[in-house]
Amino acid sequence: MWSTASRPVFRRFIGAAAAGVALATTSGCTVPVDAVAGISVTGDGHLLGVMMVCGHQIDGATLYVNSDDADKTVTVGSWTAAHPLTPGLATWTLDSPAAGWTATRSLTPLTTKTTYALYGWTKDNSWSSSSVSFTLSDRDRLTPGEVRYTKISDDGDESAATVPIAEFKARACQNG
Repeated sequence: MWSTASRPVFRRFIGAAAAGVALATTSGCTVPVDAVAGISVTGDGHLLGVMMVCGHQIDGATLYVNSDDADKTVTVGSWTAAHPLTPGLATWTLDSPAAGWTATRSLTPLTTKTTYALYGWTKDNSWSSSSVSFTLSDRDRLTPGEVRYTKISDDGDESAATVPIAEFKARACQNG
């Protein structure tokens, strides 16, 4: 038999538990990924952003210093496409103006021993791309026509992959 003093405590506990479950189901939401970011280089060694849009759209891309500490994340370049990128492949130079792109933050000089990450986004946060991490050494190992991106295996493991651009175009959207 319940005492009258324990019912309000029990109700408060159930109410708090329900609020906690509701908060847990709505927090931690992320922007859905529907594109794959990569990097490449031009024949004269300039860094290229590469974006394979799989089904929706991407409005721009940001390059930042990759850090586990969100307070230490620093944007080193950001670009907005003149028109939303629709399904298919897009490339643009990161260090100089590119046709169809506006640098919303011009690329700052990249430094050795720093890991960078490039990802795509939409203005309304409805879609994003996976990101690709790289160092200047990684960039220097690329040859024109190759793309470095983060490949996701069927079991969710991520690894860097460097493939010909035709293979990236054919397989990137199959990324786990």
